[in-house]
Amino acid sequence: MKLISLKLISLLMSAGLAAAASGLALAADAPPPTLKVVARVPGPDGGWDYATFDAARHKVYVTRRGTVMVMDVASGKVDPHFSDGGRLHAAVPVPGTDLIVMTDSGDNTAKVISATDGHLIVAIATPNDPDGAVYDPGSGLVLVVCGDGGAVVLIHAEAGKSVGVIDVGSPLEFAGVDGDGHAFVNEDEKNAVAVLDLATLKVIATWPLPGCQRPTGLAYGEGQVISACGNGVADILDAATGKVLASLFVGKGPDAVIYDYKMQTAYVPSGATGTLAVIPLAGPAKDTIIATVSTQVSARTGTVDPWTGRIYLPSAHYDPPLTPGARPQAKPGTFELLVVGAN
Repeated sequence: MKLISLKLISLLMSAGLAAAASGLALAADAPPPTLKVVARVPGPDGGWDYATFDAARHKVYVTRRGTVMVMDVASGKVDPHFSDGGRLHAAVPVPGTDLIVMTDSGDNTAKVISATDGHLIVAIATPNDPDGAVYDPGSGLVLVVCGDGGAVVLIHAEAGKSVGVIDVGSPLEFAGVDGDGHAFVNEDEKNAVAVLDLATLKVIATWPLPGCQRPTGLAYGEGQVISACGNGVADILDAATGKVLASLFVGKGPDAVIYDYKMQTAYVPSGATGTLAVIPLAGPAKDTIIATVSTQVSARTGTVDPWTGRIYLPSAHYDPPLTPGARPQAKPGTFELLVVGAN
């Protein structure tokens, strides 16, 4: 079984995860845990986008359109309005600092805020539609994916500025990094993954996703890129060559790939079917679905606690749309953060 790169182990250490890093070489024949929804944490009404986990502070951040909701995992306490913005999509903690980078398509900025109290430090202009974001341990930068703008912006949070823009040239979704100077980003309309060189700020390859229609979530792990797609398929690629290693049906309506480096396992939540696909990227069952967990219709994004392996999925109950083709409306009082774990 392969270990993750030294730079990613360094990231885990800097986030306060020495114990997790020491347990990365898991026994290949260990039986997978039986996962289920073990708790439901209520929150305020309203939509949401991405969820992220703060390993140093043991908190879950969920962007709730105009605000960031925070849950403390030890107490279960929820702060519904930790920090506000226009139309927020992601809130990414920066390891080794007291900073968080938020993406806000309401005014096309990446906002650097305090991880202590959520106050705004600086707003950095970006191309159109800053959406997903991911921390790169190799450079210490936060990569902001501008969906409609077709670009990836490199944010130096401590300096409070952009240090580069990579123009991909087509609408984008989420990105992942290998910690060694490369990023991988889904090209929504091309059904492809663009490979980016963070040093030269250039696109160095484009890999087709043959089983995919409208790729959404993406993650990197164990030398592989896993991309979830709107048609319910997840394509797994060799991160060195772009070769398709597997194409799996994960469920309809996925919008994220959640990767647990400790367990070397990817989780794909599918909002239309209300399921969570469990996919090891190492070991004898690698690149296969070893379990499908029943979650809840609408649970399409999420994050994982690397200390406990618990997965957190925002969700709500919906009424049918009033007219065909319209968006369904969430039922008042039904927003919950689902907690998926072994017990």
